[in-house]
Amino acid sequence: MQIHVIPFGVLKEWLNGAATTFELPEGATVGELVERLGRGLPAREPALALRGIAVSVNAEYASAAQVLRDGDEVGLLPPVSGGIATAAAPAREDQREPAVVTALTRDPIDAEGLVTAAKFGEDGAVVVFDGIVRNNTRGRRTLYLDYEAYEEMAVRKMDELGAHARDRFGVRRVTIVHRLGRLEVGETSVLIVVASAHRAQAFDACRWIIDTLKRTVPIWKKETFVDGTVWAAGEPFPEGLAVRPAEAPHDA
Repeated sequence: MQIHVIPFGVLKEWLNGAATTFELPEGATVGELVERLGRGLPAREPALALRGIAVSVNAEYASAAQVLRDGDEVGLLPPVSGGIATAAAPAREDQREPAVVTALTRDPIDAEGLVTAAKFGEDGAVVVFDGIVRNNTRGRRTLYLDYEAYEEMAVRKMDELGAHARDRFGVRRVTIVHRLGRLEVGETSVLIVVASAHRAQAFDACRWIIDTLKRTVPIWKKETFVDGTVWAAGEPFPEGLAVRPAEAPHDA
């Protein structure tokens, strides 16, 4: 059977870039695919390149034991950096706005407009997380950042985050917008707006959303400094999402 494999982030460089098609026997698992990919790397590199990655099958996280089927799209997802639409604020109308608003955009994020659009009369608090590009990381001066995403999956996971936050914390509305492409120092990379009747729930939900987004939504960051370029190491995947080469079956 044929499996379409798409590496993201630093894995594109480890695995020579572009998406490719693999021929695998019927009944092959995600773990067997990861093991095969590891065998194709130089001897010292598989553990470094594949340790702690997650794998998606058709834009959903998958375990090592999941059986693959002909035509599956497999995403190879290194730890993340932490509907696709523009990030302009939606027009205010008489009808209720959606309870969860998410977007990926390559345009500057209109933070003020999105905050204004989130407010309604019953809200007692609006909590905002505005993540911006700083001018240094660990003492190295930053020139700019580049963000990329597995876009279909990222939007789906952002929608799930927003819905989960509403259920878990009892907030009224969640907005999550993330920028892709090249960002200069001082620009907003991610904006989260939580509107709620009470401030405690809004604070808790906003903190939970950004912390979870940085670990589970497939968006990666490449940092360009005055002295070089690196992919950000990213946050470890939560327990149960990482697929390690050691989990893969071995040939008898």
